[in-house]
Amino acid sequence: MSRHHESAAKTIWHNGNILTGVGLETARPERVTAMAVAHGEIVATGSDVKSLRGPRTEVVDLRGAYAMPGFNDAHLHLGMAARILTSVDLLGVRSLGEMQARVRAAAENAASGEWLRGGGWDHTLWTEGKLPSRADLDAAAMGHPAIFQRVDGHIAVANSAALTAAGITRATPNPMGGEIDHDAAGEPTGVLRETAMRLVQQPPLAPEQRRRGLELALAAAARHGVTSVQDFSDWDSFLDLEEIADEGKLPVRVAEWLPFPSSLDELKEKRAHRAPQDGMLRTAMLKGFLDGSLGSRTAAMKAPYADDAENTGLPRYGQDELNAMAVERARAGFQLGFHAIGDRAVEMALRAIAGAIAATGARGSEVRHRIEHSQVVSAGDFARYRKLGVLASMQPNHLLTDMAWAGERLGPKRSARAYAWRSFAEAGVTLAFGTDYPVESVSPFRGIYAAVTRKNEAGTETFHPEQRLTMAETLYAYTQGAAYAEFAEDWKGKLAPGFVADFVVLDRDLMAVSPEEILAAQVLRTVVGGRTVYERSR
Repeated sequence: MSRHHESAAKTIWHNGNILTGVGLETARPERVTAMAVAHGEIVATGSDVKSLRGPRTEVVDLRGAYAMPGFNDAHLHLGMAARILTSVDLLGVRSLGEMQARVRAAAENAASGEWLRGGGWDHTLWTEGKLPSRADLDAAAMGHPAIFQRVDGHIAVANSAALTAAGITRATPNPMGGEIDHDAAGEPTGVLRETAMRLVQQPPLAPEQRRRGLELALAAAARHGVTSVQDFSDWDSFLDLEEIADEGKLPVRVAEWLPFPSSLDELKEKRAHRAPQDGMLRTAMLKGFLDGSLGSRTAAMKAPYADDAENTGLPRYGQDELNAMAVERARAGFQLGFHAIGDRAVEMALRAIAGAIAATGARGSEVRHRIEHSQVVSAGDFARYRKLGVLASMQPNHLLTDMAWAGERLGPKRSARAYAWRSFAEAGVTLAFGTDYPVESVSPFRGIYAAVTRKNEAGTETFHPEQRLTMAETLYAYTQGAAYAEFAEDWKGKLAPGFVADFVVLDRDLMAVSPEEILAAQVLRTVVGGRTVYERSR
């Protein structure tokens, strides 16, 4: 990032309770009352700002409010959010009947033959706890082809018209890394797991609809105090983001991941598409899926699920194939990030990364390969993360959703090593926190609450409290840890001279309130590069 030195500041923010982020890692965080901004960067903090006030300097009185570095969401999906926000939104439905009602309402307003799609349903929230079926959708879709992804994006349910359009019958073989569920009579139930979802080819969103959805998702991030995101979306969505950025309308910084399985030539071409030093939008690591999710029992485990004795999940690769692809891409200079939730998938990722590091001779701090989610880890693997310099990119808010059933699914031994933030911290592994939006809300406060309490939102249930983090550790992971994960720790994540002026003003001091108050935190203002991108209406 560029560095500017001017005699006068553009803006001085004063009379605040400002946590700069300096000293967070040593649990002795610095506080100042004022900061000066010029050219989108912090140029001074504390008493040093007085000399930078000029005749045209804007002075903003924070009125004692708490401010801190903006949140960097280290893992989300803007394109997926855009699809949900512009189609049938099933986030938070509490029953099959409520899901059907939303589908029926969409069908009544759809043109003849129009596909119904969207997602966000989570059957673990329903009293009956059963997966929906094609018959359930047939009863609501009024003849329209319909397919809806589960909230985690790892399984979908399609109705009969969509299955027919895709040519899926009782004789259709399972694709590599996927499964088509069948009923007792051998007929497809409509549930498609992992790569089997790709068998149903839906018409793409109209470009204007896709852009509108992205704008809604970006606005949601800014509204929740998120100033940077690390995103995995399709390339069309990236081109839309580029259009928004070039118009000067991007409200948050975006580092876009590229798909690990793409050919090396295609990956190099996409990497070269935009300047890597662009502070608002650039391409970043490669994202590869090694397994599915715990909620859909497709996470790859070393031993069967405690509540499903015949099932060990669905790995997406064989180890040898994965190793070869990892070495090839690492030699081309790419940072690797592997989605791995089950302990078997985590071990596969560590093996592939170890081979890539050996082949390139690079130290872990130079390449910063990552394991996304890292939800269930074998006892000896925490030290392997540290030895290889692998980052644990995790989403603490998942525990709030999964807590009700994770213990039954994993059993007691694996549960003790699940969502194991403290174990990673004690092993010296860098944590980078995000939300996995839209799988969960983009609000960072749910994740902060989860990380420091290990309690559900009602406060009635606790999951392995020995894995809690301190507030300082948690805020570090949501700011500087996430910046380190994208090679940006020298220019964002702190409010210090030379760093970008990305910050959030809140209605409460996160370092001072009780854990229960975190969930109710409100964002008063979000600032990116010195520019206010969200302000709560009074």
